[in-house]
Amino acid sequence: MRTQRFVSLLAALPLLTSAAQPALLKSEFIYEQAPFPQCHASTICEVNGQLTAAWFGGERESAKDVEIWSARHDGSKWSAPVSIANGIDGEKRFPTWNPVLFQPKGAPLTLFYKVGPHPDEWWGMKKTSPDQGVTWNRAERLPTGILGPIKNKPVQLASGEIIAGSSTEHDGWRVHFERSSDGGKTWQRTEVIADPQKFGAIQPTILIHTSGDLQALCRSRKQKIVETWSRDGGRTWSDLQATILPNPNSGIDAVTLRDGRHLVIYNHTTKGRSPLNIAASRDGKTWQAALVIESEPGEYSYPAIIQTADGLVHATYTWKRQRVKHAVIDPAKLE
Repeated sequence: MRTQRFVSLLAALPLLTSAAQPALLKSEFIYEQAPFPQCHASTICEVNGQLTAAWFGGERESAKDVEIWSARHDGSKWSAPVSIANGIDGEKRFPTWNPVLFQPKGAPLTLFYKVGPHPDEWWGMKKTSPDQGVTWNRAERLPTGILGPIKNKPVQLASGEIIAGSSTEHDGWRVHFERSSDGGKTWQRTEVIADPQKFGAIQPTILIHTSGDLQALCRSRKQKIVETWSRDGGRTWSDLQATILPNPNSGIDAVTLRDGRHLVIYNHTTKGRSPLNIAASRDGKTWQAALVIESEPGEYSYPAIIQTADGLVHATYTWKRQRVKHAVIDPAKLE
């Protein structure tokens, strides 16, 4: 019965107007014009009270001219997009993929991204910024076997340890995690936790529970968001299980709020990439419809979500592969 109520409520929410959703404070494009026709896979991060976003853009996904682009918000408006990373490797050029911005405690702002002809063969790269995203240092290739956070932001535990959700696609969809105890200088990789024959899954996003348990939600090909749990700080993880949340084989993201609630941003459908929704949970198991960000026909996908120091929630996502959109949400007003 609980699942039925949840689904029926989400089916009704797209009919609501923005006035009927007071939690949605702002919805805006990060840019109106750019020197690339297509974009995808945005990421957002707060750096000293200001927002920085990034995404990949080029002729089309997987084209060799696809670079990582970024914009910064000065408190009143977004800056024009600038390229901050590309896939030029000597005389060869490869597309870039899936940027992830992350601000470790006591360390520079870090950009993780992938380079390679396609996800089966890409490799992990990173850059750091000495001035909060204005300029970026020389790119570094991550060690063999380490891909970095594959789509979604890492989490940093009270111990200082960083846990990044990662995955591979060259031998079926397989989830693993990468851990760093020195601020991201070195990484250790966990064992693969998924049997791709049962639950092929990728792109984990991590929630932190008050008990200290970690929960990761993942994209899957089984029309459901799937989950895995760790009770030892991300060293080992449980087998994947389906949640009640649908998934049309599209990227998701999630965040644990300071009040202990968890939010997940995702497409509440098993086909297509509209609508784009937020659901909320106290325990990571029972989810309630909270907000509809987009409900018109089209593609609204690959979201990223964070909570900033002022308590507000910010999300970015792909708008029809043409632009990146930014939404500001007051979590205190979520139904």
